Amino acid sequence: MPIQTLGSYVLQKSLEISAPLKWIASFFIGFLLFFFFLAQSQAAVFAPKSFELKNGMQVLLLENDRVPVVTHMVWYKVGAADEPPGKSGIAHFLEHLMFKGTDDIAAGEFSKIVARNGGRDNAFTSWDYTAYHQTIAADRLALVMKMEADRMTDLQLSDPVVLPERDVILEERNARIDTDPSAQLGEAMRAALYQNHPYGIPIIGWRHEMETLSTDDAMAFYRNWYRPENAILIVAGDVSWDVFKPLAEKYYGQIPNPPKSSTAQRARPQEPAPLVARALAFASDQVKSPTWRRHYLAPTLTSQGKEHALALQVLTTLFCEGATSRLYRALQVEQKTTSAVGCYYNPDSRDKTAFSFYAVPSPNLGQDPEKALDAVESALETQIALLKEKGPTEEEVNRAKKRLKAEAIYARDDLATGARILGTVLASGGSLESVETWPEAIGQVTQTQVHDAALAIFKEEASVTGRLLPKPKTP
Repeated sequence: MPIQTLGSYVLQKSLEISAPLKWIASFFIGFLLFFFFLAQSQAAVFAPKSFELKNGMQVLLLENDRVPVVTHMVWYKVGAADEPPGKSGIAHFLEHLMFKGTDDIAAGEFSKIVARNGGRDNAFTSWDYTAYHQTIAADRLALVMKMEADRMTDLQLSDPVVLPERDVILEERNARIDTDPSAQLGEAMRAALYQNHPYGIPIIGWRHEMETLSTDDAMAFYRNWYRPENAILIVAGDVSWDVFKPLAEKYYGQIPNPPKSSTAQRARPQEPAPLVARALAFASDQVKSPTWRRHYLAPTLTSQGKEHALALQVLTTLFCEGATSRLYRALQVEQKTTSAVGCYYNPDSRDKTAFSFYAVPSPNLGQDPEKALDAVESALETQIALLKEKGPTEEEVNRAKKRLKAEAIYARDDLATGARILGTVLASGGSLESVETWPEAIGQVTQTQVHDAALAIFKEEASVTGRLLPKPKTP
């Protein structure tokens, strides 16, 4: 599970897309990763109760009676990486359309009903899952269960509803990516990193494919994937098991699994062994300060090479996070090469992910952006080489593990944290056990394992380097 600091959030804006109000550009990773990482080091505190409905839907309850409120979440084990070829963006598009109504709830009324009852709701899409959530008074739990179960089975779509919403997501792409040089570079870098895997396709979709998405496409995707056997219900808050279990059986347990296409399988193509380092540069007159980025293809907790995933979490902390990290001390304090530097890593992806670095040159490097980025790249590569040559110290490893556990304390009081963590893990192919045993597992990571992980992933041929530059002024 990842440990992502709030500082990482500033640069990690796109593992998921929120709708109908928000979409965050690809390349960056969403704020949920911060909570995922914090909570994992304290995962045992969640102690969820769980069972499976007769239709195959997994159900979990995290009891928390500190306030008379519940967070209700339904996760679907499908995301942008599971879309049919040529239909990029359909997972996110359907997320929007899920707010358009059923026979019982008029288009646009779902969120209004939640709001009138004192709650709030939203949804988000990642490459690996799509989730819908409401936070509301505990005595309104049955209401949101009934509404969510209704749109799982009875979504009503037609061209007059779908086509205007397609214009909305196209405008989102325009606002979030097509007019943002940083997002454009990020999208291009991700496409270069993943030569064969659909993680290289943006969650919001490629514009030319988005423009062709239809009502039939949305309904086909809905029927194939929005079904109880492919869903997870997670509720956290002030409700007892004796009250919750009958509600889950009443509203979700009676839903049948509709027929689905034989092509609705999570059989994703995997990445070939990388052979060639890739480098991209993008210059724009919208860019004021140059930035440097690099991705390395890296394993996750459920992918090939997963034996390195825990060690990479420790490595992220000791190498990149906070004022005691190697990169901060070397590049920002001692050498004064950067004004910002760091890295991030998300081990919860179903398939291989990116271990990513970012750096902003210090103004004292001069006015030539290319030379400034050359200096940054050289300084950062020197630190990577030192880590690979000598490995981390035992003190660094122990300090990093303590930091992870200390940060996790803050996860205890957040109502939705446990639901989000468990949903992410389960929808991405992980297990409850992996969450509950995380503190013990991270405590057993050794100095040698961290060194081995660095040697395994920091390979030139597995990298994509990006440069974002101000556009040179013409005389």
